[in-house]
Amino acid sequence: MRQLDRVLSSFEDKETFIPGVAVRPTPCGHNFCLKCFQKWVGQGKNTCAKCRSVIPSKMASQPRINSTLVTAIRMAKLSKSFASGGPHKVYHVVHNQNRPDKAYTTDRAQKKGKANAASGKIFVTIPSDHFGPIPPENDPERNQGVLVGECWEDRLECRQWGAHFPHVAGIAGQSSIGAQSVVLSGGYQDDEDHGEWFLYTGSGGRDLSGNKRTSKDQSFDQKFEKSNKALQVSCAKGYPVRVVRSHKEKRSSYAPEKGLRYDGVYRIEKCWRKVGIQGFKVCRYLFVRCDNDPAPWASDEYGDRPRPLPAISELKKATDITERKEGPSWDFDEKDSRWKWTKDPPTSKKPVEAQDSTGKRTRIKIRQSHNMSVREKLLKEFSCLICREVISLPITTPCAHNFCKSCLEGAFEGKTFLRERKTGGRALRSQKNVLTCPSCPTDISDFLQNLQVNRELLDVIESLKSKIEEEDASEKLCEEEIDEEEENDEDGDENEGKGKDESNSPVETRKRAKVVDDLESKK
Repeated sequence: MRQLDRVLSSFEDKETFIPGVAVRPTPCGHNFCLKCFQKWVGQGKNTCAKCRSVIPSKMASQPRINSTLVTAIRMAKLSKSFASGGPHKVYHVVHNQNRPDKAYTTDRAQKKGKANAASGKIFVTIPSDHFGPIPPENDPERNQGVLVGECWEDRLECRQWGAHFPHVAGIAGQSSIGAQSVVLSGGYQDDEDHGEWFLYTGSGGRDLSGNKRTSKDQSFDQKFEKSNKALQVSCAKGYPVRVVRSHKEKRSSYAPEKGLRYDGVYRIEKCWRKVGIQGFKVCRYLFVRCDNDPAPWASDEYGDRPRPLPAISELKKATDITERKEGPSWDFDEKDSRWKWTKDPPTSKKPVEAQDSTGKRTRIKIRQSHNMSVREKLLKEFSCLICREVISLPITTPCAHNFCKSCLEGAFEGKTFLRERKTGGRALRSQKNVLTCPSCPTDISDFLQNLQVNRELLDVIESLKSKIEEEDASEKLCEEEIDEEEENDEDGDENEGKGKDESNSPVETRKRAKVVDDLESKK
């Protein structure tokens, strides 16, 4: 921490650097703030203010901002404020156990009502990437799970019970894993709802940069990417997809009169692309119901049974058709007469964390995520453009690219600065070789003749590295202390229980009775 403060003070107190307006380092490797550099050059001085090396005329006439060094100082200050416990504007965390039962607005809300509302407490203990129905064991409030036919007032309340987590998007899923749930809300004219099966249109194809009056018009083709890809993965794997119907679907006879309703799980049997009503290609999905509970509109006592797929006429002109080539992960078991997982469900990548009443572990995880982001920024902002590792002995070229000194020297190893010329047995004047930067066409041959390490940038990188190492060590020590406290608490509870059991055991009772009898006989 002291090293970080020393580096920051060396930039600010001596006025050699002002964050946001630093010029690129001179060939001698020194940095200056833009206004001071312009004032120095404006006085007719063409040498470095620190070492008196000559400043190139091109740099003196047109200095450029050194964005890499600006980022370095900003990151250093951010790490300093975070470590000191000062105000941190990045995290606005309200833990689930502290949230109210209904959606609420905060002081930061820009609009009234639920337009900028925050989600209320999540009542179920499932991760956001949970596939399939929500069972009773994940419903600690009611111990019944989310039942088919349950209704909610709005998308935020639907989110609280885990039926569909996104409160705006109609598809919940990840392109690499699959889709967990969808909402039928009448967003596309191509949708067809037949209750036990329906044709669903993917997302995208609209220009959302303008106002909402024109956002319903499709302006380009949909592709199997992002959310559409997630649905395609669920189709290929045979995953169950939770389906929620909204009252906004006015064309459907199966939509609820108001709010939203959970209608069970469906399986995507096929998906394809076709030209839609508005003249652009759309992604289409055939959903077929496969739930153990009857549909809300059905009078049956039992759930679904395997049914033949409906005939889809638009498949004749469809392209990019995807059908499942392997057994589905969610299928009907004839022996048990129920739908269940026949293969292991996808492993959740967002596990539900246990409640931490003290908040120590939560604070540690927030700090760890902050440190990880610093590491990522270090690798991104301070990586050598040749070896892609964090820079050692940084060299900043006149074109503002950063390299390790050894990497830059190795890139031009064996190359000469001058080329000897001869013609007709006569020696001509030597010609300068053009040596371009490894990352751009700029000629840096003059710069390569006297490479100078950017010492200020080197100090910042080393300071940030040491700061991260210190915080990692302190976090590890804190976690060990928490684990030790929990073990001591458990040992204390066990010892207390053992003491009670021994004092009330028959052997101890007989011993006490014998002592009492001896005392009475002596009396």
